[in-house]
Amino acid sequence: MTQISRAVLVTGCSSGIGRATALRLAAGGWSVWASARRLDAIADLADAGCRTLALDVTDEASMEAAVARVRDEAGAVGVLVNNAGYSQSGAVETVPLEAARRQFETNLFGLARLTQLVVPGMRAQRWGKVVNIGSMGGRLTFPGGGWYHATKYALEALSDALRFELRGFGVDVILVEPGLITTGFASAANTALAGAGLEATGAADDRAGATAGDGAGATDDPYARFNATVGAVTKGAYEGPLRVFGGGPDRVAKAIEKAIARDRAPSRVVVTPSARATISLRSALPDRAWDALMRRQFPTPGA
Repeated sequence: MTQISRAVLVTGCSSGIGRATALRLAAGGWSVWASARRLDAIADLADAGCRTLALDVTDEASMEAAVARVRDEAGAVGVLVNNAGYSQSGAVETVPLEAARRQFETNLFGLARLTQLVVPGMRAQRWGKVVNIGSMGGRLTFPGGGWYHATKYALEALSDALRFELRGFGVDVILVEPGLITTGFASAANTALAGAGLEATGAADDRAGATAGDGAGATDDPYARFNATVGAVTKGAYEGPLRVFGGGPDRVAKAIEKAIARDRAPSRVVVTPSARATISLRSALPDRAWDALMRRQFPTPGA
């Protein structure tokens, strides 16, 4: 019988959840391949027992080369942690479509392609775990984060489909939905007016957060006050009293470690009190009530 590979490939390890996950799993005895676009950003992870890879989830050749290396050394990618991603905010009208497409390429299409590349090896050994780092932002939408939330809503659907399609091959699909996670990713998002209202996934790679569209700060911009408030609310969430309802990236890493160790993996893992409370609140409120709640925190453009 062919030995089952439990090699773990983690994307976006230069900071935040990806780095914490790679470190935690390596310390726990897992064979970890930590990756990021720039090898110099993760060079220190080699000292912690990780193998390091250059991997850009928007580049086909880069993804193929990374998967091939793990396959050559370990037989197959046994666990894939799809963590690379970034947050982008600004009113939908103000974000150029080119920027929106870049976000989908990183947060969704790159993730999907990397999954396609590793699944054949998982099927062959009839064992595998695909961990998708989503967000509570895939279950609700904060004003000013439409494009970011769109990628996370799409990831919810993709994960649901994959979970059904891969189960018979012995492959589990786990969707992790963090709430407010205090990471370097969040700081970059705040600085660049990125982030989705009150939360960010912490699914960070070595990309900076993206700003709102051209002219976002111009005096004739009808969304100027709105976009500025989005940035202020995000900053307040991470630096104010609400941060006690969040957590550090290791909280997510611990949840991932627990999930992949289970024979019967959970389909969804909600992480942090902020995520559990906000998802429950959104589920209980009709659209008009939710919108009214949002108007208490964000100015209504055009009003």
